[in-house]
Amino acid sequence: MEKIRSFNENIDIKNKRVILRSDFNVPIINEIIQDNTRINLSIPFIQNLLKREAKLLLISHLGRPRGYKDKNLSLKPVFKYLEKKIKNKIYFFSEKITNKTKDKVHFINNGEMIFFENIRLNEGEIKNDENFAKNLSSLGEVYINDAFSCAHRKQTSIHKITKHIKNSYAGPLFMKEINSIDMVLKNKKRPTTCIIGGSKVSTKLGVITSLIKKVDNLIIVGAMANNFVKFKGNKVGKSLVETGSEKIIEEIYNKSNNSNCEIITPFDFAISDTADGEAKFKDLNSISDNEIILDIGPQTINNIRNIIDISKTVLWNGPAGYFENKNFSNGTISIAKKISENTNKKSLISIVGGGDTISSIKNNGLDVNFTHLSTAGGAFLEYIEGKNLPGIEVLK
Repeated sequence: MEKIRSFNENIDIKNKRVILRSDFNVPIINEIIQDNTRINLSIPFIQNLLKREAKLLLISHLGRPRGYKDKNLSLKPVFKYLEKKIKNKIYFFSEKITNKTKDKVHFINNGEMIFFENIRLNEGEIKNDENFAKNLSSLGEVYINDAFSCAHRKQTSIHKITKHIKNSYAGPLFMKEINSIDMVLKNKKRPTTCIIGGSKVSTKLGVITSLIKKVDNLIIVGAMANNFVKFKGNKVGKSLVETGSEKIIEEIYNKSNNSNCEIITPFDFAISDTADGEAKFKDLNSISDNEIILDIGPQTINNIRNIIDISKTVLWNGPAGYFENKNFSNGTISIAKKISENTNKKSLISIVGGGDTISSIKNNGLDVNFTHLSTAGGAFLEYIEGKNLPGIEVLK
């Protein structure tokens, strides 16, 4: 692959206006940040740029606004959080970005920062608009994209801005994501195991078929596994299944046979009549019509732990069960702890990604360690699949 232009310590940014594209798309309820992982990961690099006396212009998005006055998707809570964490002077710019914005932000001094309101509140952002790209790029002399999680989006602050700023680079978090995933896909130690969850097989077909060619074991968990269990002729009761997934699953099994990749699916489960109920445990084909599969069972957990033990590389994306109810979080917790345990022993390279996976770990207060914890969602999966991500292509 062509080399990506990455930012480094030798690039002179003193007294220069630096546009930093970060990803602070974090859950916020009643103006209170629920998970600050992404923000905390970004702070050291922000502090580094300010220490090097750059005039920092920080941009990010939050959610999918319905209009400019969507107050529920304001980045003001993130600004207040950064004010507490960073000693340098920070200003909040709440207006739209226009051709007059450059004149309004000229006051910024070396080692100071302006944090712009949700970039998606500007109509031109999602459209990858040329005029908006000109207005946005006019604010800076250097552009750094440190939001790998947005690299699959063809949007102005990720894509077209680089057309107008010659000095465009990938930031350290961006490069860490790519290097970590490449460690699994290109320089992996075998045996390699992938654990993948989620609800729909169809949305992850490309990723699964790509992984089949690259890994030795593919473990299917979460609601997605229900489709595989049903495909083999077993009862799944009222469990979530995807209509018309049979052909997709047949294709997956055929490709796995041709690639010598073993597919592992659950053979016992934690079930209940409702999602907020208590857990009961049942084996294959003993599930009643009114019961719902909500987690993997103890035998399946033990099997996955054994597979992790013989693996040298593990890639995990997607929780094993309905972790929002702690009665059905045991599968996810057990996988997380086992991967962490083996990573700490230096016997395992582990890459863990996906918003739900991270949430499940956070929600259960787990003290775990992985080689790399990815904060990227869709970009993480599309990169694994081998797609050309717009945000990467423009930085080559």
